[in-house]
Amino acid sequence: MSENIVAGTAGGKHIAGTAATTENIAQAAPGLLRNSIDSRIVKVRPMSTPIDQLTRCANTRKATAMTVEYYSVDTKVTEAEVTEPTSPNDGVDRGNGLMTYIIKTSADNIFDISETVLVPAVQGSAPAGTAAGPLVLYVIGRPQDGGIEVVPLNGTPQSGMGGSFIALPQLAKGTRLVRMGRAATELDVQTAQFSAMPRKAANNCQIFKMQVEQSTLAKIAGKEVGWSFSDQEEAAIIDMRLGMEKNFLFGHRSVIFDPAKNENVYFTGGIWGQAPRSVELALDTLSEADLIELCSKAFTGNNGSKRKILIAGTALVEALSKVQYNKVVAAGETKVKWGIEFKELVSNFGTLYVLHSEVFDQCGHAADGFVLDPNYLTKYVHVPFQAEKLDLRASGQRNTDAVVLTEASCLVLRYPNAHIRVIGKTVNA
Repeated sequence: MSENIVAGTAGGKHIAGTAATTENIAQAAPGLLRNSIDSRIVKVRPMSTPIDQLTRCANTRKATAMTVEYYSVDTKVTEAEVTEPTSPNDGVDRGNGLMTYIIKTSADNIFDISETVLVPAVQGSAPAGTAAGPLVLYVIGRPQDGGIEVVPLNGTPQSGMGGSFIALPQLAKGTRLVRMGRAATELDVQTAQFSAMPRKAANNCQIFKMQVEQSTLAKIAGKEVGWSFSDQEEAAIIDMRLGMEKNFLFGHRSVIFDPAKNENVYFTGGIWGQAPRSVELALDTLSEADLIELCSKAFTGNNGSKRKILIAGTALVEALSKVQYNKVVAAGETKVKWGIEFKELVSNFGTLYVLHSEVFDQCGHAADGFVLDPNYLTKYVHVPFQAEKLDLRASGQRNTDAVVLTEASCLVLRYPNAHIRVIGKTVNA
């Protein structure tokens, strides 16, 4: 199988790093290019993006600067593992205080240049007065001999003969790497190509980009299902929003100079680190008394709303579901707001809208959650979400239809004390 054919999370295949042509479509989705048959494609969305969804329905401000038998579509694999240990001494000095590192991974081809990568098991550094989060990397290159070349955004600050720089902490073999959103420069128009193939199955604004391409021959060929370029765009948007969701939650605010592009790259900081308060919950002994304490901390002393959202990982949701409730804390009805279905958790302090998020699981926070006050969450948009068509035929590059999806945005907690991190612990491990 071509190295450009990437496995999906549910067994499907994706084309990464090149356009969708008749040849690689035949590899990724055998039987797709056939005589037309009336059928439907069921879109498989294994994860939701509640943060991104909320921000498109809540407060948005203009930023003037950058500071099922059927065919289904799954999503691109989101994580890999380190296959060879890396050391802080393995860096290459690229000048301007920028140190890059080569990381050998179990799936190099799922990572594209300009993507950000989360390392959930490794703690990153943080400026004084802010909460440290997991290590975040920026993919700056794909060496021909394998691996990915990265810049640590919140690694270990060090000083040497050439000045200060950010070093990559020690990464052991087997360390998880989670794909997040892309970070483009201001002058970037194109990104690595992305195509999804259906399969037969029983605080800086960050410039997020996704490019979708389809060759002219692939477009006019008869297909077994009604697979059109708009479907390609939809699949790309799903992947793009999943990446943005991770950055909006766990991204690390930074600006670096990309020597390959000769431009600054802006990275957005996630809301996880913006909240100044945390509460710990013992998941294996979770009781109603613990929930009362959680509600007390979430709703008192911060002048916030009496209705907030608890976005939680799988382990935390499981623990909450096992608690026996009474009139002090009650499990209420299901509510639909902002197009999202929530489960109510009602207390004398206020009401929590509980929502399960698999993004927390992927980013190493399955036992954790985040209490969010939507009234005090603001999205700043420098470039609104838009699709721009590229005429690559006229420019003599490729005989393809291309669309670049772009948004430059960030999230801020306007009143940080109105939000709180929930840290799940296991006492009797």
